[in-house]
Amino acid sequence: MSQPAPMITKDGRFAYEAAGDPDATPLIFLHGIGGAARAWRQQLAGFSSELRAIAWDMPGYGGSAPLASVSIAALADALQQFIEQLGATTPILVGHSIGGMIVQKWLAQSPKLARAIVLAQTSPAFGKADGDWQKSFIAARLGPLDRGETMKSLAPSLVKELVGDDPDPKGMELARECMASVPEASYRAMMLALMGFDQRSTLKDISVPTLLLSGSKDNNAPAPMMAKTATFIPSAEYVELAGVGHLANLERPDAFDEALGRFLNSVATKT
Repeated sequence: MSQPAPMITKDGRFAYEAAGDPDATPLIFLHGIGGAARAWRQQLAGFSSELRAIAWDMPGYGGSAPLASVSIAALADALQQFIEQLGATTPILVGHSIGGMIVQKWLAQSPKLARAIVLAQTSPAFGKADGDWQKSFIAARLGPLDRGETMKSLAPSLVKELVGDDPDPKGMELARECMASVPEASYRAMMLALMGFDQRSTLKDISVPTLLLSGSKDNNAPAPMMAKTATFIPSAEYVELAGVGHLANLERPDAFDEALGRFLNSVATKT
C-alpha cells in the first residue's frame, strides 16, 4: 500500500514538506549541507500516522529564502522563526549533520521548548576557525568548485564519499538528486558556517530526552566521537548503526526508522 505524498508548502520565508494530523505532536526533520526536505520523505510517510511529520528546506535551499549572513546562530534563529510560523508547540527535532548543529544551538537558546531531540550523525564542535584540519576540510570541499566543477557534476562523487556498506540504491539516487540541486552559494556558505562552531560546553545543560544516532562507517561524524558526546548529555541514549556512513536515513532507511521509532516510543511513555 503506497503512502500518501507529503504536502509541499511555501509559507513566508520557508519551504517545507509535511504529512500527518496538523494537531498532532510536531516531528521536525532538519537536513544536512547536501540535503533537502525531500530527503526525509520516507520518514515523513513512516511517522505521520501518529505525529505531524515536517521537513524544512534549510534557508537557501529549495524554496526557502537565503539568509543575508550565514552562521549556525543565524540558522538557529531561523529555526525558531520556522517553529513559530508553524505554531509548533514542544516539537521533537531530528537534526542530521549541520541540522544537528542547528538543533544544539537552538536548544541552548531555548532549553525548554523541545519535547525531545535526535542528533543524527553530527558533532558538538567543528573546532578552531583557523585550525589546519578545519582549513583542509573546507578546501577539499570547495576546491573543486573553485576549479570550475558544479554541484551537479560533483554530486555522484560527493555522495559516494559519504556512504558506507551496501547503501539502498533508491536512497542513493535521492541523495545524488538532493546534492546536485544545492545552490553553489548555499553550499559554500554552509561549509564556511561550520568554522568555529562549538557547543561542547552546553551538552551538560541538555535536559530533554536525547538520542545520538551514529553510523560505524561515518567519516564526517565518527561513531567514537558521537559515543563520547553522549556521555556528556544527561540521560542521553546512543545508537550506532553498523556499516552505515553519513547518510543513514537514505543508506539504511529501515534501520534508521527502527532506531528513531524506538526512541519516539520511549519518549511517549515518559509523558
